[in-house]
Amino acid sequence: MPFDVRRLCAVVAEQRGRPIHLRPLTGGAGVYGLWVATESADVIFYEQATTMPHQEHIILHELSHILCDHYRVPQSAEEDTRWLLPHLDPEMVRRVLRRSGYSAVEEQEAELLASLIWQRAHAGSVTSTRGGAISERLQAALEWSEQPPGPET
Repeated sequence: MPFDVRRLCAVVAEQRGRPIHLRPLTGGAGVYGLWVATESADVIFYEQATTMPHQEHIILHELSHILCDHYRVPQSAEEDTRWLLPHLDPEMVRRVLRRSGYSAVEEQEAELLASLIWQRAHAGSVTSTRGGAISERLQAALEWSEQPPGPET
């Protein structure tokens, strides 16, 4: 069965007991991907005006932040919040997203994990030098091939 990043997101969402919604970004704001964690769901925004493999990698990168338990920087400008989430009250979004920002290490970790998932999905093997809880989460998330697909994201 070919790899489907949306199906992987559905499996991760089911395992975490929290929906993950995928939403395309439009408007050329210079943001390729963004993970927004609300009280009830995770939303991954990805650049729509790029190739499908690039979209897949962006989604995997943001999903990796979720798998690694990173926390997203809140949007500081009210205009940015309104642009990304026009149907939500900007003050509520700021309250929900008030966390510390990603460090360079967290960005590298998310990029590495996204690349490992892609390699596993497309080449059939992952070599992890890190081990521990992240590897266990990755292995559990990738064991979706025999499971029925989850709800549409």
